[in-house]
Amino acid sequence: MKNELDIWVAGGDMRQAKLAELLAEDGHSVHTFALERLGAIPGTQPEERLEGMALADCVVFPLPAAGEGSLLNAPLSEGKHPLSRLLDVLRPSQVVCAGMVSPQVNAMAADRGLTLCDYFAREELAVANAVPTAEGAIQIAMEELPITIQGSNVLVIGYGRLGRALSQRLAALGAKVSVAARKYSDLAWAESCGYGIEHTDQLEGWLCCYDLVVNTVPARILNRKGLEDLRAGCLVIDLASKPGGVDLEAAAQLGIKVVWALSLPGKVAPVTAGKSIKTTIYNILHELGV
Repeated sequence: MKNELDIWVAGGDMRQAKLAELLAEDGHSVHTFALERLGAIPGTQPEERLEGMALADCVVFPLPAAGEGSLLNAPLSEGKHPLSRLLDVLRPSQVVCAGMVSPQVNAMAADRGLTLCDYFAREELAVANAVPTAEGAIQIAMEELPITIQGSNVLVIGYGRLGRALSQRLAALGAKVSVAARKYSDLAWAESCGYGIEHTDQLEGWLCCYDLVVNTVPARILNRKGLEDLRAGCLVIDLASKPGGVDLEAAAQLGIKVVWALSLPGKVAPVTAGKSIKTTIYNILHELGV
């Protein structure tokens, strides 16, 4: 990777703002677009026009790249920006890094001959994001529960990167942690760590003892029957991406408090999240020989 790059950061939330600032601190020439609500970001050049974007060594779109419809995800912008308009000004083979890229955005980039890399699909970012997500979930639990984490009965559904990070931290705080997973290998690992175990497909009838249930699986796990098993006052935190893992309509009808906590890294630790994205983008650029 070259020592100094010309990078555009377009759209996004505080993660992208911090990313732009960190890239500038590293000595790169950084241009920002659709982040104007924040005012001046130290070391960066805010842009109102797109012509210079075609000269960039790398263009960074947010996580997720697309917001409503086919618009750029730009909650910190005063305007609405069609992604097609941004992609149209780029040159063929230009490197574009974006997060949680939809098939539609992939197709739009392919039609224009762009080199599109999904940094959210990278393992190093997924592992890094597990930490602030786990901490954010614990923060929510501490704010919403009328009891301490210590001594509480907690079920973590899913034992991937996030499930492991979360279970470890809850146990360190004194919670009695159980893990629900589909794979027998995951259940074996969870049991080896001292956690109780449940099979994800056999939860009905076994949910009545928990004070807190945290879902990390992006599939409908907690349906009405499962929710009916929960004890009064049980808090449910859903960390799964859309469409989520909890039947929210049924939960509302049953009077169960559900917090659907999306994009926690950007909300609870935007600086850390920005650093993680920066490292991942550097890895991508190094592999591409930029």
